[in-house]
Amino acid sequence: MTDTTKTGGCQCGAVRFRISGRLGRPSICHCRMCQKQFGGFFSALVTAPEEGMEWTRGAPSYFQSSVNIERGFCSNCGTPMTYRHPGGLELAIGTFDDRSDLAPLIQVNYEARLPWVEEIFEAPVLKDQDFYSRQEAIISFQHPDHDTEVWPAKGVKI
Repeated sequence: MTDTTKTGGCQCGAVRFRISGRLGRPSICHCRMCQKQFGGFFSALVTAPEEGMEWTRGAPSYFQSSVNIERGFCSNCGTPMTYRHPGGLELAIGTFDDRSDLAPLIQVNYEARLPWVEEIFEAPVLKDQDFYSRQEAIISFQHPDHDTEVWPAKGVKI
């Protein structure tokens, strides 16, 4: 995959990482455990290199979801971040600051997919201009998509 330095982290910024080295294969997993961890239809993960992975702010907490698997998350904001198994560590693609080169190349546990998941992107697109202008007015408290030297431990609040 990519052989550059990549950064990322959770939604609130309490957990951040930096990777130097080649990432493995990006994938989508349809298993029920991934659906539950991500609260979604599937997970999207990429394998971290054995060397070159560092937590630069905080570290994930882990839930042991099965005998060999631990799933990491930010204990502050709940962002799902990792899938740790005997073969290594995979990171949630959505946690990377730049995800543009991490398109999944394979689907795992395809038989467990929700039967309608292949059709969801055929649904109509909402084209209500008022909806989009209201979205632009939202003040986000999530960490920006880049490293920061200082960030409040509990995120930004007004």
